Amino acid sequence: MSTITRGSTNVFADLGYADSAERQTKTRLALAVNELLKSRKLKQREIAELLVIQQPKVSALKNYRLDQFSVERLMEFLTALNQDVEIIIRPRANSGGAGHISVLAAQ
Repeated sequence: MSTITRGSTNVFADLGYADSAERQTKTRLALAVNELLKSRKLKQREIAELLVIQQPKVSALKNYRLDQFSVERLMEFLTALNQDVEIIIRPRANSGGAGHISVLAAQ
């Protein structure tokens, strides 16, 4: 019988990535960008013009190859897509350990 190990809320941390918080943040931002782009049914050329990036970067974004994008750049894409991005800083609910970063998309 195999043992099931419960993961955390961050698959990148579970996989042992040192930059797991940044990877998760980028992935969630890219997911929001890609959902907006999909709903607008834009061609890659149109996306490149709208986001002011080269077409190969559009492909990278759509395929979640995010190493060439910063968190800030992904947030800029969201604002270019007529979205507001808010950053809220607040004390951690419990005092144990470091704080965390989360990205929540309002529907």
